[in-house]
Amino acid sequence: MKILVSLFCLLSLCVMAQAGPRPNFVMVFIDDMGWGDFSCFGNKDAKTPNVDRMAADGIRFSQFYVNSPICSPSRCALTTGQYPQRWRVTSYLNNQRDNERRGVTNWLQPKAPTLARILQKNGYATGHFGKWHLGGQRDVDQAPPITAYGFDESLTNFEGMGPKLLPLTLKPGDTKPGKIWADAERLGGPVTWMQRSKITTGFIDAALPFIDKAIAAKKPFYLNLWPDDVHGPWWPPVDQWAEGKRGLYLAVLEEMDRQFGKLFDHIRSNPELRDNTLVLICSDNGPEPGVGSAGPFRGSKTTLYEGGTRSPLIAWGPGLMKKASVGSLNEASVFAAFDLVPSILSIAKVATPEGIQFDGQNLAPVLLGQTTDSHSAPLFWRRPPDRKTVNDKLPERLPDLAMREGNWKLLCEYDGSQPQLYDLSKDKAETTNLADPMNGMVLKMTKDLLEWHRSMPADHGPALGQEQPKKRKAKQ
Repeated sequence: MKILVSLFCLLSLCVMAQAGPRPNFVMVFIDDMGWGDFSCFGNKDAKTPNVDRMAADGIRFSQFYVNSPICSPSRCALTTGQYPQRWRVTSYLNNQRDNERRGVTNWLQPKAPTLARILQKNGYATGHFGKWHLGGQRDVDQAPPITAYGFDESLTNFEGMGPKLLPLTLKPGDTKPGKIWADAERLGGPVTWMQRSKITTGFIDAALPFIDKAIAAKKPFYLNLWPDDVHGPWWPPVDQWAEGKRGLYLAVLEEMDRQFGKLFDHIRSNPELRDNTLVLICSDNGPEPGVGSAGPFRGSKTTLYEGGTRSPLIAWGPGLMKKASVGSLNEASVFAAFDLVPSILSIAKVATPEGIQFDGQNLAPVLLGQTTDSHSAPLFWRRPPDRKTVNDKLPERLPDLAMREGNWKLLCEYDGSQPQLYDLSKDKAETTNLADPMNGMVLKMTKDLLEWHRSMPADHGPALGQEQPKKRKAKQ
């Protein structure tokens, strides 16, 4: 028996050797950046040369979505491969009282399936560097640490439990820096204070030793880099200060891109990384109105229109991709952030653990440029419960639910009333409502959308939708 076991182990090692090293993954998830903010996605007001270079050696996707138009649920979907409603993460996580008011959880339950944990259990080194916002913020100080979700190492900001970088602020004329979110020191340490304008470099400076340590240990790695530079308030370097919110935003966007160069150059210059690493770059939701750019799309952060949920996606991995697809633009594939989880597992050759069922689908061939397939089922969205309007200055009453099936986009109220139907193949800006309440397509799509909505745990959106817009002081 011992001889048979030894032979089996030897055979397994031989198979693994023939298969070659397992690929590495870097997930760059940018906070509050619009579809049209990278210059390779059409921005004429700012330049993002480091991201553009990744796009030139990778694939751009123009019909990629996130699963919520606001940060915490969007991050939940990317982390779990499931609709965030399943875990009652349906708006940004705030203080305990406000979370209860809105019917959302205080933190993502550790029992939720996470991509990092699955990879970690299959021999990957796993690290999270940047914003978390899935528990551990404001007065929520009993949330699990980020490492409880399958990360070997973590470094976050003021919205997560564990070691963190906290921002110092400096503007022209200041003689000494200020501090913001100082009360986050109690949410874990050690704490390092550094200029907000350089904080992405701080996360990258922590990520690079993590990468090098994984290489030295002959381990593949999965790395989150989740910067929050372009989320307000905006603090560019003093010598790049600009006027107005838009000017500050663009200055911060360009500085963030400059800092990305250190990470991207490190990967490209190392043969062990260059040919065996997949880098994914996108945004967690649409831009703040009047600041970032949603490109040709209607809507912004918190809305279910395209500008709130469509995200620029760049996949870089020329050593893993179909050669003819490198440098291409994929305008055909329609898929969402939760599809990245089963897709990455497939590329890593890691099986989905028994008992886990993803809402996302394996679209690994799409990411690697082998096909232009799409998520085969409809995509569904539910608005954040506290966002019947974008804010008090934009009082338009927003649809509660949305779905995309093929080229058709339907939006409606919780009860299916007030339908809006758009043909995105002809009307990507969602300007012409084609909905006839008696139309068979509208009836079927509304039925499917309401069935999905009712299958998910409820939040307090219907009750909060009756309220008038209020001033919101908390950072969102």
